[in-house]
Amino acid sequence: MSAENTASARRHSPFGRQQETGPRATVRQLLPYLFEKRGLLAVVIVLSVLGAGASLAQPLLVSQVITQVQDGALLGPLVWLLVALVVVAGLLTAFQHYLLQRMGEGVVLSSRRRLVARMLRLPIAEFDARRTGDLVSRVGADTTMLRAVLTQGLVEAVGGTLTFVGALVGMAVLDPVLLGLTLLVVFTAIGLVLGLSGRIRRASAEAQAKVGDLAAAVERAVSAIRTVRAANATEREAQGIDRDAVGAYRAGLKVARVSALIMPVASIAMQVAFLTVIGVGGFRVASGAIEIASLVAFILFLFMMIMPLGQAIGAVSAVNQALGALGRIQEIIDIPGEQEGDADLAARAADPIDTDDAVRFDDVRFAYPEAVVAAVTDGDEPMADAADREVLRGVSFGAVKGQRTALVGPSGAGKSTILALIERFYDPTGGSVRLDGVDLRSLDRERLRSLIGYVEQDAPVLAGTLRENLLLGSPDASDADCVRVLHEVNLGSVLERDAAGLDAAVGEDGVMLSGGERQRLAIARALLAAPPILLLDESTSSLDGRNEQAMREALDAVAEHRTLIVIAHRLSTVVDSDRIVVLEQGRVVGVGTHSELVQSTPLYRDLAKHQLLV
Repeated sequence: MSAENTASARRHSPFGRQQETGPRATVRQLLPYLFEKRGLLAVVIVLSVLGAGASLAQPLLVSQVITQVQDGALLGPLVWLLVALVVVAGLLTAFQHYLLQRMGEGVVLSSRRRLVARMLRLPIAEFDARRTGDLVSRVGADTTMLRAVLTQGLVEAVGGTLTFVGALVGMAVLDPVLLGLTLLVVFTAIGLVLGLSGRIRRASAEAQAKVGDLAAAVERAVSAIRTVRAANATEREAQGIDRDAVGAYRAGLKVARVSALIMPVASIAMQVAFLTVIGVGGFRVASGAIEIASLVAFILFLFMMIMPLGQAIGAVSAVNQALGALGRIQEIIDIPGEQEGDADLAARAADPIDTDDAVRFDDVRFAYPEAVVAAVTDGDEPMADAADREVLRGVSFGAVKGQRTALVGPSGAGKSTILALIERFYDPTGGSVRLDGVDLRSLDRERLRSLIGYVEQDAPVLAGTLRENLLLGSPDASDADCVRVLHEVNLGSVLERDAAGLDAAVGEDGVMLSGGERQRLAIARALLAAPPILLLDESTSSLDGRNEQAMREALDAVAEHRTLIVIAHRLSTVVDSDRIVVLEQGRVVGVGTHSELVQSTPLYRDLAKHQLLV
């Protein structure tokens, strides 16, 4: 399977609806996100303690107010103190809520930064094996779930715990008998919550995965909307997206059902505890065991104890949902970045050799990873072993410095894969690829790619302006340099037709440009960087004869003192190359000039005949 076939299949395949929801995260993995805002966290905890103290003092004051009413004493100071405590508790709660929201947004921001930083550094194989929409969903929907941990979860539970413990102490002092009955109800509720918490985490992880499926389906259809419309496939695509939406809906209902079993627990526990206290407490007041003031205070403490219980139940639900989303986030963060796998390969790389070749392939073998193959085939085909999956089978050739080397052959021969190995998007599974005699596996990828200009077969144009596209690989280039390379690739007319010039918008995926203009813009971007090696994958396939000739002249001009490796199906664009490498089924079947290959290589001769070149 060649890279071009891989790319094509990825554009048109739903990539095997992955049912796995990914590894589940633990609370230990969640804590670093909370501790990133240590200062705010400390302030919130202090506010929680103060708020708990202000709340716990209120039942005691109410008890004293009732006692003084019974004794006929003045109430002024106590009433004003009680009002002050209520106001202070409200203000502390409001400020704490604001800080929690601020912390929550900070956690979402830091998690998104961390996830994006890792995602953009993943090995290319991960992008080939995963769906773009699902990755986008992890950055958007999954990171948002972490906010609930702060706004509805762990931090509020700190103040709630203090209030819960304080209420227990107050209730124990007032009436141990009533406290015992209350605790029986409370512990029963806690047992039910703990039994259901694991189900919430699993259901939440599944729901987030279904949202990822939906995002991937929408991204697939929107990115190819013109093709979908032209093929009259709008209704079929809509039905496919609808199925994913229904899947997300059903997964969300599953979370709702489990949550519905948990949320009433607090309400039922409160009602049962309240009725028990009223009934038994009223009997104890009538019997003279306790005073009415103590019963009122006990009931107030009961409400203060039940409220944190409800918060704790909400925290369990929120944390378990967040852990389901965090598992999907951590799955990406835990994947080693592209550079992290270099150390061992560099240690095994062969020693440098003296050579006239800018790039050298020595008995190179390569098979795409199983995950990539499974994604492309939608998981429907039995997985072949590595030997049967090989795309390159002992490829050896050299691209001489300062010369033009062309790669030709039928589709699927492995031409684009060769360029991918030179760029180190993948490393060979056997043999070696060398740059100036040095094994690529011993070179830093960033340094390597700074020496290479690469124009893909379907070179993307980024949404934005002409200038932004040109400066992608050469951020310090001047406007004059940008204008120069645009004229070199015959794109001067694009500058002239829009008064904005270099600031002219190209639209999403370059929709404001024709196919040939998009291709020439990609080539201009590579020429602007002026690297010593240029890799061109079907760089003139979308050009008409006039622009193809202009492009060849531009490439001839920049090719001086540079090494070009060009892939072409149209042999007319490469017949004057210094060296032509003919590939078939992952093997080199001929190397030479056009005239030599016509005489020596049957496959090349057939290709030339079909294109009327012999």
